[in-house]
Parts: sequence; structure tokens; C-alpha cells
Amino acid sequence: MPVDPSSPSFATISWSESDTTRHALWHAEILGQPPVRIITADDTLSADAAYRLVSQGTSLLWRGDFQNARQLLQALARRIDHRPASKKHRKPDAKKAATTLDAFNRHRQQQSQRAALLNRLLIELDAQAGIALRRAPDARTACLEAVGEADGPFLLPLRTLQGFIGAHEWRKKGVTAAGLPEKIHVHYGVFSPNRGEYLDLVAQAPLPATRLAFDIGTGSGVLAALLAQRGVRKIVATDVDTRALACARENIDRLGLGDTITLEQTDLFPNGKSPLIVCNPPWLPARPSTAIENAIYDPQNRMLLGYLQGLATHLEADGEGWLIMSDLAEHLGLRGPDFLPQAIADAGLRIIEQHTARPSHPKAADPTDPLHFARQAEVTSLWRLGLQAP
Repeated sequence: MPVDPSSPSFATISWSESDTTRHALWHAEILGQPPVRIITADDTLSADAAYRLVSQGTSLLWRGDFQNARQLLQALARRIDHRPASKKHRKPDAKKAATTLDAFNRHRQQQSQRAALLNRLLIELDAQAGIALRRAPDARTACLEAVGEADGPFLLPLRTLQGFIGAHEWRKKGVTAAGLPEKIHVHYGVFSPNRGEYLDLVAQAPLPATRLAFDIGTGSGVLAALLAQRGVRKIVATDVDTRALACARENIDRLGLGDTITLEQTDLFPNGKSPLIVCNPPWLPARPSTAIENAIYDPQNRMLLGYLQGLATHLEADGEGWLIMSDLAEHLGLRGPDFLPQAIADAGLRIIEQHTARPSHPKAADPTDPLHFARQAEVTSLWRLGLQAP
């Protein structure tokens, strides 16, 4: 579907090249603020010189060999990862004094600063996402899936282009989901169900009814499909994001569940009541730095609280609301240990049962992960909630 270049998602950026002012589009929704200063660079630029330039806020538009650009990006990453902390920011006893929340905030800040520097190595693509560089890959399909068609040339950080290509490969490969006969294929920017423990919880929890269910914030459609596979005869799956709805539609149609699952673009609940309402909101109450991070971060617990507070209106008298949540936020200091039970009670709900599982993804067992201290203690829960007695 063509993208309107006059849309707020796009900005026009300019730079000087060969005594000429050049222009291109910049996808602000995905990439954030456009670069302030752009110069061209090629194979003659050393990694040390490139590092100095990006550290000073200059973006480098690559005009050399594509594979050399990849090597330069790797060299920049090594320099960023091994640079010594400045005296201004060095804290000899930081490890001893830091709280878990300090550690999380420091990690996010470091990741943000690292990304900002690496994203200053740019690639130009034409309107069809062709790359006019020697040894460049054909990334047209990957870019079309991520950003659609553009009405003119556009610039991307090389690192983002690699992300598009990686997402395309994962989309083709698919993700195995417990209880489903086929893989789930996830679009760029949609949360991937690669953490199987929460799917196992949904596959095993006793169903209160099979007549109807709501799936709030369906994403890839995996939970709606899993409920249909378990015998729920009608499911209304909602999401506010058009990417997610397109992704869910493809997966539902591929699984042959189009007659069972209806998709609606709405914020949280559809109209009416249901005996089962399922929600797997983003697990961390922090502010996303890009639109793509909305699948991970839920600022001020907006979706979590919106779901809990809306259940009393949309849940049938003897129905159940299923809340799928990790307690990683509690281990990181982002939420207090009593926050969720209190929010459940304040919404007029009671806890019927809590089903739990330990995560088995690679980061949970990786001692080198900066957040290992929290991941090793993490538990994923399916909270079965009902209405409080009147």
C-alpha cells in the first residue's frame, strides 16, 4: 500500500552533495527525529574518523561499497562498546549504590545512546527501495513490508535496514506456537510470540465457556488462534495498531479461522459482554523511545489498568478475565509488589487462580545480560479474574 509522503509519518531532509542540494524522505514514525547534519562518506573513511564524526553528531550517508558499510558499522559498535566512561560520568561505587531501577534506567540510557550513534550511518534507497551501491542486497520486499511504498528516495540508518531484512526473514520462517498446527508469521513492529511459556499457560488454563471470547490487543493474533483451536466458537480480537491487525488477519486466514475470529480496530474492548476476555499487555511500564517499542512498553500501565478497569463493564457475571503478565517489572523496580493485586481489587475484581511458569528464553539463563539479576527471578503468570460479589 503506497505511503503518503505528506503524512506526519514522513519528513523531508536535505543535504549538500557535489555542490547540489539533495532531498529525501525520512520515516519519522519509525526512525524518530531526522538527522541534523549529513555528509557523504565512502570506502576512504577510516573507522576512527567515522567514530569521531558520529560522536560529534554528524550523520554519514554512505556512497561506497555496501559490504564495507557493514564492516564500518561493526567497527563503530566495537568502539562504542569499549569506550571508557568520562570522568564526569564515572562513579567508582555505582554497582554498590545502584538500585534495580537505577540499573534498568542506566541500561536503557546506554542502549539509547548506542543506538543514536550507530544510526548515524545512513543508506539511500530509491522509491522502490533499491540500493545503488556495489554488493548491496535486494531489500525491496523487506522495506515494502516495513514501511510501504515511498513517493521518492528515502534514507535509512544501515542498522534499521538490517532490522527490516531480519524481520522479513523471521516473517518468512515463522514462530512455532504451542497448540497451533502451523507457525505464526509476524510482521515488522508486531510483538513476536517467541516466549512459549505464556502460550502454554493459555493452552492449559480451564476455559470458563466456549461460546465467545474477546482477545484484547491481539497483536499477531496468536492468542485468538489458540482459543479457537481449543474450541471457542466465536472470538472478537481487537487492536488499535493497523500493522498488528494486518498481521493477525494473515495468520488467521492462513490457519483457516476467518469464520471464527473477527478483527476490530479499537482501543481495548469491543461492544458487548463476553464470558472470557483475554489480554497480554506490554509487560514493562516505561516510555517507549520509538513507535516500534509500543509492543514492549506500557507507559504508566495505561493498557494494563485500562483492561482491568474495563472488565467489570464487559465481563459476564460468571465470566473470567485472563491477564497474562510477567513480574519482570517488579524485579526491575518499575512496579511495587502490591501494585497488581491492589489494581485488581480496585477494579472490582477478585483472583480466582494464578497459573505460573518460568521463562525458558535464552536471556533468562545468560549471566552476561545486563538485566540478568531480574530475569533469573522472573515468573510469568496467567491471572484468572472474576467479578467481586455484589
